[in-house]
Amino acid sequence: MRRATRAGSPTQQTTTEETTMKNIGLVGVGLMGHGIAKNIARKGWKLNYLRHPGNQPTADIDELGAVGWDTAAEMAGVCDTVVICVTGTPQVEDVLVGSGQILDALRSGAIVIDCSTAVPTSTRLLAEKVAAKGCHLIDAPMTRTPKEAEEGRLNLLVGGDPEIVAKVRPLLEAFSENIFVAGNIGSGHQLKLVHNMISLGTVALIAEVAAGALAAGIDKVAMIECLSKGGSGGIALDRVALYILEGSCDKLQFTIENACKDFGYYSEMAGHAGAVTTIADAAHKTLSGLVESGEGKAFLPEVVSLLQAK
Repeated sequence: MRRATRAGSPTQQTTTEETTMKNIGLVGVGLMGHGIAKNIARKGWKLNYLRHPGNQPTADIDELGAVGWDTAAEMAGVCDTVVICVTGTPQVEDVLVGSGQILDALRSGAIVIDCSTAVPTSTRLLAEKVAAKGCHLIDAPMTRTPKEAEEGRLNLLVGGDPEIVAKVRPLLEAFSENIFVAGNIGSGHQLKLVHNMISLGTVALIAEVAAGALAAGIDKVAMIECLSKGGSGGIALDRVALYILEGSCDKLQFTIENACKDFGYYSEMAGHAGAVTTIADAAHKTLSGLVESGEGKAFLPEVVSLLQAK
C-alpha cells in the first residue's frame, strides 16, 4: 500500500476550468453523502444528485447550485463522473446495473466512484461491466464520521487504475483530508473491511465488557478513566465513553445493522482468503442477535445498554 497523501484543506477552492466545468453526479445524500455533496458543490464543481426519501435535507446544497434529479439514469446521462454513496453491495448493484440503470445511461469515458462499503468480488465484477461500456469504475470507501464528512475531512481508501485515480484526485480531495491508494480495483473495499473489522470490532468488545462491568456495579467514571490511561485508550473508547458518561452517540452515528453488514462482508472476504475468523465471528454473532431482536437501527455505542437489558 502506498503512503497516504494529504488532500487540500476544506476551504481550498477548485480553480481550474477543467474541474469547474465538469458535471458530477451523486447517488446517496445521506449522513455521509450530504457532507460529500456540500463540499463538492461548495468548491466549484457542478453537482447533480438523485432525489430520494433517504436523503438528508438538501436546501443547503440547492443554494450552492446543486440540481436534483428524479431518476439516477437521467442524472448519469449528463454527468462525466458519478459518485455512489449507499449502504452496501446490494444497493450499489441495484443503482448501477439494476433499477437505477446508471450503467446504461453512462456517457463513453465516464467515471464511477463507489464510496460505499462493498464486497470486493462484486466491485471487480461491476468494474468489468463498466469497462465493457467504455467507462471506468474505482472504489473509494471512506472512514471517519458525518462530522468529518461535513468538514471535508474524510479518509478515502482507493482502489483502481492509477491513471483514473489520478484523473479524479482533485474531486476526491474536495471532500477528503487523507487519500490511501491501496492498489487495483477492489483493494479500497478490502482495506475498508479490514479497517471496519478492527475499529467496529473494538467498539463492540468495549461495549460488551462495559455492559458487564456496569451490571456488576463498577463506577463508570473510574472505569473510563482507568481504561483511557492504559492500553485500552483510543478513538474506539472515546466514542463509547461519551455514551456511557453522557448518553450521547454523537461520536459514532453508525447503526448496529450497518456494522453487522460490514462484519458479514469481512467474513466473506476472509473466507475467500482462507483466513481465521474466530473473533470476528463472535462479534458478528453478538451484533446479529441484536438485529434479530429488533435493535438494528440503534447506534453502535447503545450496545452497552442493550446488552445490559438482556
